[in-house]
Amino acid sequence: MEMASARRRARPVSGDHVVLLSACVVLISVTLLLAAAVSSGFGAAGLAGEIKVVVRTTSAPAVIEGVDGGRRYCGEDDRDSMFVDGEWVRDDAELRYPLYHSRDCPFIDVGFRCGENGRPDDGYARWTWRPRQCTLPRFDAKKLLEVLRNRRLVFVGDSIGRNQWESMLCMLSSAVPDAEASVREENGSPITKHKGYLSFRFLHHNLTVEHYRSPYLVRRGSRPRRAPRHVRSVLQLGAMDARAPLWKGTDVLVFNSGHWWNQDRFQQLQCYFQEGKKLRLDMSVEAAYQRAMDTVHQWVQNEVDGSKTLAVFRTYSPAHTRHAGTNGGSCAMETLPELNRTRISLDRWPGMLQSVFGGLDSEAASELRVMNVTLMTAQRRDGHPAVYNVQPSARVPVGQRADCSHWCLPGVPDAWNELLYAMILTRYA
Repeated sequence: MEMASARRRARPVSGDHVVLLSACVVLISVTLLLAAAVSSGFGAAGLAGEIKVVVRTTSAPAVIEGVDGGRRYCGEDDRDSMFVDGEWVRDDAELRYPLYHSRDCPFIDVGFRCGENGRPDDGYARWTWRPRQCTLPRFDAKKLLEVLRNRRLVFVGDSIGRNQWESMLCMLSSAVPDAEASVREENGSPITKHKGYLSFRFLHHNLTVEHYRSPYLVRRGSRPRRAPRHVRSVLQLGAMDARAPLWKGTDVLVFNSGHWWNQDRFQQLQCYFQEGKKLRLDMSVEAAYQRAMDTVHQWVQNEVDGSKTLAVFRTYSPAHTRHAGTNGGSCAMETLPELNRTRISLDRWPGMLQSVFGGLDSEAASELRVMNVTLMTAQRRDGHPAVYNVQPSARVPVGQRADCSHWCLPGVPDAWNELLYAMILTRYA
């Protein structure tokens, strides 16, 4: 019996047994790695990339909640990095972009309808922003409409803010089959440059998407008594726009300001700065801007309920203009983004202050989120209307003024709204 047992033990191991034994060793190793990760608090998702290298399979990868292709979705921990640490990627594979076509969206100003105005290329609408440290959730208009059901989404700012607002209207209405009938401006006003506000209601979802025109966010007042004759108006840097009470109680509130803050414009308007009752004739535009944004920040802290409202400040969107004598711009021949970020110098936009809220403490940051799009947008010299800012019949053959400040739609503002979408889902979904 002992010799028979010895012969059985001495029997050579077959190749199949070797493979099986190896597989068991790998499986045990992976199990131990996962157990160690969970016990240390690191989490299985953090190891997804390493495990994918060890265990190769030809079948479709497992879907992990909150993970896309081994990368987690952008969330609260990425609220700074997803704006500044990323790259523009052209969508030539999935063909998901553009997210809509201007001809199908009735909510776009003529000046932003670049394709319909004769722009021959469409590549500017096929680029998407891809953060490096996380994955943006794929934009789903139906999902966003449900998340925002019975809510108010409000944009406050200048015409670049209107650019973003119109983009959001188009993105949302792409999921509404009868948009022209069921998405209505509440006062019957048309989409156009305006000095007041516009509010579109999505009737099926009781959602309003609103835009208040407030280029400075703070109050602009008339000439003070006893002011010098050359002073025609003032910016009251310590007082919010008179309509600010209407913004309280909203569910998503998106501010922007920047393009009107330049010395040439203030000189043309003969507008100066006022703090309290003191007229500041020698105050720089940069200092005034910072003081005004301090007022915005303070107003949000005092007047906005952070448990109800997601308040966001979108930073300056760079224009790609030269000075007078070039018909307003230097973007007319651009068809590609600047993908080499080392060539981007934000000093080209002096005082545009992308870090204006950089000093927020954690409590203040919970009340006002900063969407820092300045650098990513500086790369998109190709996305402006340029000379395609008017209908072909209105364009002059020579000397048409190029718009290198606003953005074609579809285009760059859609990327801002995809970032906003990620922020809204993190907050409300």
